[in-house]
Amino acid sequence: MTTALTIAGSDSGGGAGIQVDLKTFQAMGVHGASVITSLTAQNTREVRDIFDLPTSFIKSQFEAVHEDFDIKAAKTGMLSNKEIIKCVTENVGSYLLVVDPVMVAASGGKLIKDDAIETLKELLLPRATVATPNIPEAEVLSGISIKGVDDAKEASKIISNYGCSVVVKGGHSGKGKVIDVLYHLGKIHQFEAERIGEGVHGSGCAFASAIAAGLAKGEDVVTAVGNAKSFITRAIATAYAPGKGPRVANPLGKQIASSKEHQVIKELRKVVSDIENMDFYKVAPEVGSNIVYAKEGAKTPEDVAAVEGRIIKVKNRVVAVGDIAFGGSKHVATIVLAAMHHDKEFRSAMNIKYKKSTLDVCEKLGFGISSFSRDDEPQEKSTMEWGTLHAIEKHGSVPDLIYDKGSVGKEPMIRILGKKPGEVFEKLRRILDEA
Repeated sequence: MTTALTIAGSDSGGGAGIQVDLKTFQAMGVHGASVITSLTAQNTREVRDIFDLPTSFIKSQFEAVHEDFDIKAAKTGMLSNKEIIKCVTENVGSYLLVVDPVMVAASGGKLIKDDAIETLKELLLPRATVATPNIPEAEVLSGISIKGVDDAKEASKIISNYGCSVVVKGGHSGKGKVIDVLYHLGKIHQFEAERIGEGVHGSGCAFASAIAAGLAKGEDVVTAVGNAKSFITRAIATAYAPGKGPRVANPLGKQIASSKEHQVIKELRKVVSDIENMDFYKVAPEVGSNIVYAKEGAKTPEDVAAVEGRIIKVKNRVVAVGDIAFGGSKHVATIVLAAMHHDKEFRSAMNIKYKKSTLDVCEKLGFGISSFSRDDEPQEKSTMEWGTLHAIEKHGSVPDLIYDKGSVGKEPMIRILGKKPGEVFEKLRRILDEA
C-alpha cells in the first residue's frame, strides 16, 4: 500500500489534525505515517492549551519514518512557530507536498504565531506542490481582501508566486455554492459543491490530506483536487456531533454508507427468500409484485432497494426474477418515498392482489387501512405519490395497508407498509394465515 505522511498537530478531541488526517488516508486507500509537531488540549468548542514539541524530536520522527517507508506524498497542518517550520522545511523529503497553512482552529483558537507566517511564506510555500488556504488564510498570504470568486482567483495567483499551485477554499464565502479555486500551471480551475450546513471541524485537514493521498497514488494535481473536493463534500454531508460544539468531518462517510447499503440489501434478500417459500401465490397480483426497502434518508428510487425484475407467480409458487438492487423498483419505491415524507421510519412496502376478502381479513386483524381513488387523481400528478399521500392524510398517519380499486388498464392493488421488510413480511404472513 502506498504511504502518505501527515506533518501536523494532535487534536485531543479527535476531530482535526493528525487524527482526521490518518482517517482520511485510510479512507483513500493509502497507508498513513505521521510526524507530530504540537500537542493540543482541545475539544469541539475550544483550544485550551498547546505544547510545541522540541524540533529535535520532530527531526527524530522524520528520520524514523524516512528510514522505513517509501513516502510518495505528504501534507502539513499545524506548524505553530518559525522554528518548527524551519525544521519541517529542512527535513521533508523529495516527495510531493501539500501545505495546509493552518492559522486558526474552527473553534477560534490561534494555531500559529504571527512571526511564523513570514517563515511559512519564505521557506515552506516554495517547497510545496499545492497550498490549500481557506479565505481568511488566503487574505493573509496574498495581502488582498477576498469578497468573491474573482478575488479568490486573484489571491491564488498572488500566492502561487511563492512557487506552488494554490487552492483557495470557498467554505468561508457565506451563502450559495461552495466554490474552490485552483491555480495550477497558469490556469484557473473551479470546483463547485452545494453548501451543506454550517462549518465543520476538521474539514480543511481532511481536504488537504485527501489531495496528498491522491498525489501519493499518482494522480495529477487537478485530478487530486477534484477527487478531494468530492471526498470532502461527502465527509461534510455525513458529519456528526460527538461533542457539544460543531460537527466534525467524517472521512469514513462513504464506507459507513456502503455498510448500511449492504445491510439494507441483506435484510431484503432474506425476506424475499422467505416469500418464495410461502403460499404467496394466493395473493400475487397479475402484474407481479415487489417488496422494497429504502435507505435512511432516501430521496429517490435509486435510494430504494428492490427485486430488479419483480416477484412473479409460476403456477402454485412465486419466483423473484433478478437480484436485489438499489433502483430496482419505481412503482413501489414511490409509495415508500411518499410515506417517508410523513414518517421517515416507514421504509418498506409491498404490493399484493386486491380482493375484498383480503380487506375483510385485514380489518379482522385490526390493521389500519386507507385508500384512494384513481378517479380523483389531479392531472400532472404521480399516481403512486399522490395516492399514498392522500391515503395517509385521510388516515391521519401511515396505515398498515393502502388500496385502490384500479381503473381502465390498471389492476386493483393493496400495498402493505412497514418500517422494515420483516414487519411487512409479518403482516403478509398473518393475512395468509387468516385467508
